[in-house]
Amino acid sequence: MTRVAAAQLAAGTDVAANLHACLRMIDAAAADRAELVVLPEFCNHLSWYTDRDHAHRIACRLGDPFLTAIAERAARHRIYIKIGVTLARNDGRTTGTGLLYGPDGTLLGESDKQILMGAENDHLDPGDTDSPVIETPLGRIGMYACMEGVTAEVARSLAVRGAQLLLNSLNSFASDEASLHIPVRAAENKVWVVAANKIGPLLPAPQLPAIAERLGVPPDRLHGAGESQIVAPNGTTLTKAPVTGEGFVIADIEVALADDKRRPDGTDILTSRRPRLYTPLLANSSTRRAPAGAEAVPVAAIAPNLALLTETATAGAKLIVLPELSGPTPNQVADALHGTDAHAVLTVRAGDAHHGVLVNAHGIAGRQPQLHRTHRHPWLTTLGEALEIFELPWGRLAIVVGDDALFPETCRLAAVQDADVVAIAHTPAEPWEERLGLPERAAENRLNVVAAGLDSDGHLSAAVYALSPDFTLWTTWSGPFTGVISHPDITTDSGADRVRALIRPAQAVNRNVSRGTDLVGGRPRAALAALIREPAALTTQTELP
Repeated sequence: MTRVAAAQLAAGTDVAANLHACLRMIDAAAADRAELVVLPEFCNHLSWYTDRDHAHRIACRLGDPFLTAIAERAARHRIYIKIGVTLARNDGRTTGTGLLYGPDGTLLGESDKQILMGAENDHLDPGDTDSPVIETPLGRIGMYACMEGVTAEVARSLAVRGAQLLLNSLNSFASDEASLHIPVRAAENKVWVVAANKIGPLLPAPQLPAIAERLGVPPDRLHGAGESQIVAPNGTTLTKAPVTGEGFVIADIEVALADDKRRPDGTDILTSRRPRLYTPLLANSSTRRAPAGAEAVPVAAIAPNLALLTETATAGAKLIVLPELSGPTPNQVADALHGTDAHAVLTVRAGDAHHGVLVNAHGIAGRQPQLHRTHRHPWLTTLGEALEIFELPWGRLAIVVGDDALFPETCRLAAVQDADVVAIAHTPAEPWEERLGLPERAAENRLNVVAAGLDSDGHLSAAVYALSPDFTLWTTWSGPFTGVISHPDITTDSGADRVRALIRPAQAVNRNVSRGTDLVGGRPRAALAALIREPAALTTQTELP
């Protein structure tokens, strides 16, 4: 077992005080026998600068007193320390960088932040190389930071290159970091995640009231959201710190558990990937090309009942999703939709293929073959070669078939093709798939999601994940700001045979999670390169000299 700790602290503009807080947390965690301590992002200085020159002047240099003190503490306690700071590079760049120090004080690895958030774009330079996977006696370690965990690519790249333990340093006010974006990266990759967030003001205290008033939010919403945590490979949070207060959480973990990538049916979620299908992710999608869809569309996910299907369509639902392989034929569904303008999505076995089928009152309007193999369907040997987009009167629809929903790359393909809505007909097998996976597919891609499945007892397990018009601080909110930066509105009704809700296709146009930060257009190319390489071309570890 390995004892790991995630520490949370406040950091202001007093560099000496910030260093003291870091050392205090390291000492406290070491006293509790931690072997690895993760500290937040931007520990050296508040992430607020007058200009780029100011950011460069105040940044750390490798070997300077601040980082030397961290290295010496690692050596004193014989522990690993991961810390996030800004670094002034010799070529004039200023990067947000994660540093891992070993038990002898040696710098084992550096990870430059590849996705910058908001004002960070004004003062820092993004990393242009992928984060390393570092071989240590504790296990294979990967590092990332804050905004890099709000989308899938950086953590996914580390996982497919063999990382077992991911260390996330954050500087975030967002309440949905702890509830969604942190734990989903563990679950979808079946790795450990140790995440350390800030507390206290994230902006200069004297200016905070004026900035908060200008943004229309309470000042305390611009504080670090805390809730530093340690997450197991199944997505379970083992321990979590409070929202406020300096401190740390600690847990004993078995790092090698991250080597088992199998679902309950035996499907390996990494070896089942199809990298060559993901090459469209490299396309430049910084600007959406397709026009906006409808403002609001009624949709439903229902149990496989033709009378219920007719009733739901007649009541006005424009899109209705049935569970995977749940029985009705396309012809039966078309008859049930007679006299309506609704479309329904179901899946059928087509020989040795598994097809998602789009049906309206006139018959079959489109097909989407499943893209990934699964042990659940040993007969499934003919796979699709692309994710299709279907133009409907109210927006652009992608169909995700069965276990394709497990792969973050699938919905990412929908997003880069300007989809507005994703219909998912699947069979959930692990709790994280609906609790974390589907909300994140909506959030990180700005997609409305309508999902239907059957649980192990044959009951409907369904939900609608609608894009909220209240999106980040950079849009006008309909009510008080809640601290959420990227999370869908979720409608579910456990135990019912139908879930109905409104989705908002037009909201898929807005992908700017912050000024200068596009969730879809800002994908990190270095990490993407690892996702499209075939497994034989991937190395299991990378070490910095």
